[in-house]
Amino acid sequence: MLKRIISISAGVMLGFALSLGALRVASIWGIFPDRALDQSSRYVREVLELVNENYVDEKKAAYPELTKAALHGMVDVLDPHSEFMEARDYERLEEEIASQFGGIGIHLEMRDDRPMVVAPIAGTPGERAGIQRGDEIISINGVELGKVSIDDVVSKLRGKPKTEVRVGLRRPGTKADYEVKIVREIIKVDSVRGVEMLINKTGYIQITEFSERTAEEFINALNQLAKEGAESLILDLRNNPGGLLDAAVEVAEPFFKKGELIVYTQGRKPADRENYLAESDEPPIDVPVVVLINAGSASASEIVAGALRDTKRGIIVGERSFGKGSVQSIFKLKSGEGMRLTTARYYTPSGITIHEKGVPPHVEVVMTPDEDRNISLQRLRRDVLDPNEFKERFGFAPVEDRQLSAALDILKAEVILRNRAAAATTSP
Repeated sequence: MLKRIISISAGVMLGFALSLGALRVASIWGIFPDRALDQSSRYVREVLELVNENYVDEKKAAYPELTKAALHGMVDVLDPHSEFMEARDYERLEEEIASQFGGIGIHLEMRDDRPMVVAPIAGTPGERAGIQRGDEIISINGVELGKVSIDDVVSKLRGKPKTEVRVGLRRPGTKADYEVKIVREIIKVDSVRGVEMLINKTGYIQITEFSERTAEEFINALNQLAKEGAESLILDLRNNPGGLLDAAVEVAEPFFKKGELIVYTQGRKPADRENYLAESDEPPIDVPVVVLINAGSASASEIVAGALRDTKRGIIVGERSFGKGSVQSIFKLKSGEGMRLTTARYYTPSGITIHEKGVPPHVEVVMTPDEDRNISLQRLRRDVLDPNEFKERFGFAPVEDRQLSAALDILKAEVILRNRAAAATTSP
């Protein structure tokens, strides 16, 4: 009997030793790849329990609040562009990507700390309700507005389509107060603006961001300028913070032959490289092009500027761009929340990275911060044409856009050189 007990004990000890050895081998060979994850998860759980049970404020230490705080810390610390987004923030991101939201359709500005209507957007509930330029918003849903920011007003006016909002207004001409009931609708915001012909048959297009509708709007703008006889083009990407990678590729595509590389992204593994090629069967645009950029041009706008510069298809004028050469992927999480995570960096066709370097201009024209703000406001408020009225309204007289002037001079010279070269080629 004693021998049997000793044999069983020896077998158990041998089995235990073999198990430990197998675990060590498995750890070395990676057979249990989630071991580190399990250990980290247990550690986080331990801290969550300690805080939940011992922190002085029971509400702040509730598990849902602690979990969200932990997720913010986990993702937000990675880099300035990765973030965990709670439901409302994720909803706003989706609205920005789609360039549409539920609202009443008016442009606002703050004047003397009061929200004023710049203009209603054509065909929107705000226009149909009779809201006019210069109207002051004094209340929303019966609650008077005290000292508020423009973001506060916008968030109160926006909401789900088919919901009602009551807007109290004061008309400057009559000083009369009135209220309108407006049913919110989907409002689409144009990202391509200011399409016009400038001097010397130069077309001008401004892109304020890169969203789902940008490429379609850009192609329409190009077709409009072509019909008007544009012989050169200025693409204004100043203060464009970026947006969708696909939208940037589609905007750059008309300048490239089918199959040419526009940009590529590279993740953490060699196999993660993804090439973005021009797919259009149309011949590329063959007119002199200037791209305007500044320190506010980032991300997707740098993809377009970098691709045109790298392939000698455009002259870059202005200031070195911001230098955001990373790609963020959007993940939808539970309960309407989401996460934006840096998953790759992008490179110009020749393999140049713009990350933390930016796109350098061919012709540097540096403007002061005041000049930059003034020019941006002038382009936004082109409805105020009289210089005296403009100065009275905004506190400064209209200033020259020196970067735009430099672009026009460059294109004028480029068109002359091209015409001379063409004439020399066709001469007998």
